[in-house]
Amino acid sequence: MIGAGALIVPIALIALIAGTLLGPAEQRIVIIFLINLIAVVANGLYSGNSGITSFGHLGFMGVGAYLSAILTMPPSLKATVLPNLPGFLAAAHMGLNEAAIVSMLIVGVFAFVVGIPLSRLSGSAASITTLAFLVIVHSVLNGATDFTRGSQTFYGVQRLTTLPSLAIWVAVAIFVARLFRDLPVGLELRAAREDELAARAMGVNIAQRRLIAWVVSAMLMAVAGAMLAHFLGAFSPKKFFFVDTFSIIAMLIIGGIGSVSGAVAGTAVVTIIMEIARRIEEGPLLPSLGFPQVFGLTQLALGVGILIVMYGRPGGLLGFLEVDDWLVRRGRSLVGVARSEALRSTAGKLEVVGVSKKFAGLVALDRVSFELSAGEIVGLIGPNGSGKTTTLNAISGAVPPSSGEVKINGSAVQGLSADKIARRGIGRSFQNIRLFKNLTVLENIEVAVAASAKSGSDIRAEALAALAELSVEHLADRRAGALAYGEQRRVEIARALALRPQYLMLDEPAAGMNSAETQALMGLLRQIRDKYGLGLLLVEHHLELVMRLCDRVVVLNKGQMIATGTPSEVQNDPKVIEAYIGLRKQRGAKDNKNTEIGRKAV
Repeated sequence: MIGAGALIVPIALIALIAGTLLGPAEQRIVIIFLINLIAVVANGLYSGNSGITSFGHLGFMGVGAYLSAILTMPPSLKATVLPNLPGFLAAAHMGLNEAAIVSMLIVGVFAFVVGIPLSRLSGSAASITTLAFLVIVHSVLNGATDFTRGSQTFYGVQRLTTLPSLAIWVAVAIFVARLFRDLPVGLELRAAREDELAARAMGVNIAQRRLIAWVVSAMLMAVAGAMLAHFLGAFSPKKFFFVDTFSIIAMLIIGGIGSVSGAVAGTAVVTIIMEIARRIEEGPLLPSLGFPQVFGLTQLALGVGILIVMYGRPGGLLGFLEVDDWLVRRGRSLVGVARSEALRSTAGKLEVVGVSKKFAGLVALDRVSFELSAGEIVGLIGPNGSGKTTTLNAISGAVPPSSGEVKINGSAVQGLSADKIARRGIGRSFQNIRLFKNLTVLENIEVAVAASAKSGSDIRAEALAALAELSVEHLADRRAGALAYGEQRRVEIARALALRPQYLMLDEPAAGMNSAETQALMGLLRQIRDKYGLGLLLVEHHLELVMRLCDRVVVLNKGQMIATGTPSEVQNDPKVIEAYIGLRKQRGAKDNKNTEIGRKAV
């Protein structure tokens, strides 16, 4: 991997130079930097990809430190220091790397159990839960005196950490973090970081992806703990609590929480800042200038550094940028493959049967029923607030119906999660564009392809082919949030199409488009329907497009379905005319005049 290599090579050079040319004091700084780097990269694997800042990862580092220390300690010493250990632990005696691997596996199982409920939380709730986890682990380490000596110093740990072995583990951590980021599981998790609702609509199982990231990152934190324990030789639970948590998170934030390169940069910058501050704090400089020594100067310098970086670059020094991004994109082929025209059977039906939705007493939908067959285009229209978007949300699982059924080819799907419904064959776009703004256009499409692709599929080529369908393949390497409005609309439709749906729901796809763009979109939708046999459900205020494009039209008003039929039938329906112009039918010439106005509006 180019990305991992671009970071690993400089780290290896630093370790080589430190081991051959620098003295013990400088080597100590490099070793601390490398241990911190493993921890920051591990925390970033979860926090950066999920968008949930974890305050609890140092708990895994502490568990790894104590486990590995017990496993490497000679049995004779354990009999003195930890006389109440279980027999299998008292007799165990491993080398550092073996102990680190065993600690990784044990911590991985522990993290899996803890992560099952945690992975279902989002945002600040998840972050606060990780903080609670840290407090719990700290309390357990203090209380488990037979294993950890409680709050007393745990001593007798062999100093086995060396620069060569540490450099190897740093390379492993960076490689795993970059590999995770670029694999479909990491890509889907980064999409959920940007927009959970859109990610679920693309078929992403967010809880599962978060759990995987949580476990892998915890295992790497255990390695960092093992390396630290066998470098210090003695430590206590307070080493794995708030102060060091603040330092690790500061490194991650200063460098850029969204990238592995940012983790490396942030660790280097903070290590330099803290070392300079430490030397000023402990040295004669301040007294010689007439200032008293300032205790806690390192933490003060770290806090000031965070403030400066956040003011100038809120996303950190590198933000979401990886050092190799430019090189990889420059050398990447933008050639797609032809997408299969027989994605799914053209036979089938999407059925909405008596669906109602209530929000705290407000009836948004009231027993709405209609059908959409494969290969058919159905328009869903109505005044603002009539329930059109709520209907799409109820079908796609974004909001569960209060009553009624939604059937895909005869199978009821109401009550299923949005990602499961998406994988059953429902693709959609949104009224307010919901692209993953900090991902590239190509990555946006790859998220949907990954959720629908069969084993052996070329995800990148499939994604490029989907972009080509909407004539936006030239935007593949652009950041989605930097596109013009019309380009974003096309990319969002391409992303929905990349899911390989049997039924595609588009929420106001022509919004913001001029007449020429609308005409082009109309032709494109017909082409997509004819090529793939999709059923298209179209919510649109551009009524000329609806009437010219759709085979049937369903009309909603105040949450109720008031009409359905061909475009010509709907245009002449008095209820539809009344709903659009807000006037009741009256007799005489005035009535005829108003009816004519209504027909034109519809």
